[in-house]
Amino acid sequence: MNTLTTSLKRILFILIVSSLAFASGTKAQDTVSTDGIEFTDIPTAADSLAAAKAKQKQDTLKKAETAKTTVAAPKDAQKTLWQIFIAGFLGGLIAVTMPCIYPMLPLTVSFFTKKAGSRAKGITQSMIYGLSIIVIYVLLGMVVTLGFGPGALNALSTNGIFNIFFFLMLVVFGISFLGAFEITLPSSLANKLDENSNKGGLTGIFFMAATLVVVSFSCTGPIIGTLLVDAASKGARLGPAIGMFGFSLALALPFTLFALFPSTLKSLPKSGGWLNSIKVVLGFLELAFALKFLSNVDLAYHWDWFDREVFLSLWIAIFLLMGLYLIGKIKFSHDSDLAFLSVPRTMFATIVFAFVAYMIPGLWGAPLKSISAFLPPPATQDFYLSDNAGEAAPITTQKVSVGEKKYADLFKRGRIKGINSWYDYEQALLVSKQLKKPIIIDFTGWNCVNCRKMENDVWEDPAVFKRLRDEYVLLQLYVDEKTALKPNEVYISDFSGKKITTLGAKWLDLEGKRFGANAQPYYVLLDSDGNLMNDANGQQIQPSGANFNIDSYINFLDSGIAAYKNKK
Repeated sequence: MNTLTTSLKRILFILIVSSLAFASGTKAQDTVSTDGIEFTDIPTAADSLAAAKAKQKQDTLKKAETAKTTVAAPKDAQKTLWQIFIAGFLGGLIAVTMPCIYPMLPLTVSFFTKKAGSRAKGITQSMIYGLSIIVIYVLLGMVVTLGFGPGALNALSTNGIFNIFFFLMLVVFGISFLGAFEITLPSSLANKLDENSNKGGLTGIFFMAATLVVVSFSCTGPIIGTLLVDAASKGARLGPAIGMFGFSLALALPFTLFALFPSTLKSLPKSGGWLNSIKVVLGFLELAFALKFLSNVDLAYHWDWFDREVFLSLWIAIFLLMGLYLIGKIKFSHDSDLAFLSVPRTMFATIVFAFVAYMIPGLWGAPLKSISAFLPPPATQDFYLSDNAGEAAPITTQKVSVGEKKYADLFKRGRIKGINSWYDYEQALLVSKQLKKPIIIDFTGWNCVNCRKMENDVWEDPAVFKRLRDEYVLLQLYVDEKTALKPNEVYISDFSGKKITTLGAKWLDLEGKRFGANAQPYYVLLDSDGNLMNDANGQQIQPSGANFNIDSYINFLDSGIAAYKNKK
């Protein structure tokens, strides 16, 4: 029995660590939909050339019309939905170990196998029970989608009000898991469903499943809430429903499988304090995840107080408390006495303490590449131990006469160390002509996880960094920037027909109209006239999304450098 208990707890440990990876929302590409966003027209230098460029302008406009219906990348959407499903499935497996569900496994399975009268009928009823659980949770996901609408779901990742709401919600969930209180649905609802569960046939089984959903809400509610937040903020229309399908499938499987093989119930470890320990650990993780949403708001709205070292200090404190809890130095009201440390508990505590030690040098500027995608940008940090990082990093001098760099003050907290970035499209065209260098447009965002990962993991590679610094004019366009445009800069877009009023929408319009995309990060190589270039084979160099293969990304940059030199 002890061996089986140890094995199961190891599995649970793996699931919890896996859920942390998936719940962070790491995506193949972060996207901001053009649905519901107002755009404006941004002419290129090429458009200002009259007769010689008329045909090219015609082709550009035609491409823009096509982009209106193709701006969402189906492949990226499919990846996102699969990630949401996997995150939901892992969340469901973790939910099975919650104190509100785990003890009900043998009771529910015994009910079906004994009451049915025959093994075949018991299996059938348990499968209907599991299917009912899936239907209930998928309906919940559909209600979220219909309630917000796809346009609102797409805006969640950058909307300040929703990010603050998500932050507060996750904090409440985390405190609930720590044992301060329980989030429960009205007892009258549970009693009513329980009464209906006494009915015979399919109706009674369905209400039994509904009773489980309601009664277990105090344990599953925070997990469900986190999954719905993550799925909705990714902007996928079916995200909440897919997330709930994965969650409910994992939740329903044990009831069905144990009905098929009831003898395996004897091998399950007994309920005990370890169930509550898992719940408390998830509470700490909820608090850690909540800080990411607070950081999103701070960056997008330029509050300028939730810096990198503040974020790290809070994470260090949270995970240190988690480690102390795992070794029994901290005890909450619902915890039983810890007579000794089990091997899995000791291993998990060791990993948590090692993670805390790993984060501490980040307070003095260590890059922390494994979590850099979730941290505020390095430029938000006030103190660096090394003079070669942060604001102290030298910038290559670029002698140009284009006036004051536009929007530089807005993006100082996102500055790439050692590179002279530009933030206005037309100004970058002038700089490119004077320096005789190609442009690389970095369509990015304050809340873009993969943008930070590219900047910290790929751009800091010496070979990549040298090319960006010396061979290109780096143009960074933040598509989620909330700064309002001046009244005379507000336009009616000939791409969407809508008026825009923010700087971010202006750059999102450029990405959608010129390049038929809405993904971030998105890298586009242009010549000094704002045109895409052709490689040595005469093929147009296509823009690139997030590419964490350094050699491949260097080849992408080299193709633009060679094309620009050949064109001259």
